[in-house]
Amino acid sequence: MVPTELFASTVAVIEWFAVAVFAVTGALVASRKQMDIFGFVLLGTVTGIGGGTVRDVMLGTLPVFWVKDPAYLVVCSVVSAVVFFTAHIPQSRYRLVLWLDAVGLALVAVIGAERGLASGAGPLVAITMGVVTAVFGGIIRDILAAESPMILRREIYVTAAMAGAALFVGLASLGTPRAAALGAGFLVAFVIRALAITYEWSLPPYRARPGRSAEDISRSRSKGAE
Repeated sequence: MVPTELFASTVAVIEWFAVAVFAVTGALVASRKQMDIFGFVLLGTVTGIGGGTVRDVMLGTLPVFWVKDPAYLVVCSVVSAVVFFTAHIPQSRYRLVLWLDAVGLALVAVIGAERGLASGAGPLVAITMGVVTAVFGGIIRDILAAESPMILRREIYVTAAMAGAALFVGLASLGTPRAAALGAGFLVAFVIRALAITYEWSLPPYRARPGRSAEDISRSRSKGAE
């Protein structure tokens, strides 16, 4: 069994890394929009802490994690400033955003679910907290950057976060060591998202169907009356 203190430290390290990764994606989006350094810091910070903020507010965990430890803001600001001076290096910033976002998505999906369980929430709520943590930072980032949020595109995105969070919660409920459950949940979420990016997978969209004409409605009523 992994000691409680070691597990808590591991979760904290993962959360720090996830916040930094999401901050990079926000700053890269700012580079694509040709913002100044303050725009980089703003977009990087809201992306890094956005999902966790919504999660903590919904769980009633106050003050939220970055108010309790403002060093998260420092990390987001520093990472965003570094990206400001290095964003020209990647050949495709959009592809880099997609892949880093996939890593961040998988990390915070399981961390959010773990925070939900730790707060005493039930399995369904914990899974929901995993999804909330994974997607809301990106939603805020894309809205501020005037882009279509990834969850509204025809891509497998929320599904990946949900699968990872659900696997973590399921394994933890069965008594699996939480460190192993975290690893499994992360792996599943990342693989699903990675395959969706590579092969452009998407879920079937809703297809509009022609409505019934007045004649059809009248005919149906006549049959019903008979």
